[in-house]
Amino acid sequence: MQPGDARPRSGDIAEYQPPEPTGSNEIVWLEPFPDALLEGVMDAPLGPEARYEQAESISLAFVTALQILPPRQLAVLVLRDVLGFHANEVADVLDSTVDSVNSLLKRARTGLQRRLRPTADREPAPAPDSPSEEATVAEFVRAYESGDLDALVGLLTDDVFLSMPPLPLEYEGIDVVTRFYASMIGSGRRFDLVPTRANGQPAFGAYLRAPSGVRHGTGLLVLTLAGDRISSVTRFDNSVLPWFGLPRSLPSR
Repeated sequence: MQPGDARPRSGDIAEYQPPEPTGSNEIVWLEPFPDALLEGVMDAPLGPEARYEQAESISLAFVTALQILPPRQLAVLVLRDVLGFHANEVADVLDSTVDSVNSLLKRARTGLQRRLRPTADREPAPAPDSPSEEATVAEFVRAYESGDLDALVGLLTDDVFLSMPPLPLEYEGIDVVTRFYASMIGSGRRFDLVPTRANGQPAFGAYLRAPSGVRHGTGLLVLTLAGDRISSVTRFDNSVLPWFGLPRSLPSR
């Protein structure tokens, strides 16, 4: 096995057979953004007409939804609803009319809401780095690293959503996500998690423990919280680890 290769040798770990996905995501080129690069940006005031909070406007769910919009709708929505520019200012920027800007904005909002998963009945995420967020994250780390399936599933919402860009596979709902993690844990895979943050959300470099003791980076996990539960897990491949200052592998302990 070559250094940095996350695949175990034959016989090291039982075969891993995840369940059939519940859907296929057409947005396969979504990438995470390190919070370290957002320092100062998140403190900048938005315009008075901004419709979305700063934290929401950089979340993975919001960024994913934006990618379905045509370019001019996207430009209008970001300028109006994220940055809070007035309609006449946007019209000047785009060399358009106020009526055209308002029409584009209406279509963009409709398309965005169609893509965003319903959150009306879901608790809001706790504040970043708050005791509530830290407690949920600590429970997740303990359950994930120890392979405690019951504790891990107990942290998930009933409509939990698991995706793995750039793979187009999606798993939605507690039953299929439970089967996914049961397959992973039942195969004998155990991981160490190294904390970071992405898109304003808790994130972890995931490192697979090899029999040699070396731990190979397999990807980046980004959590979306709803109260003290986890409503979404997005797993990116290990190519993004260096963006977060994380190594491709960790030495044996």
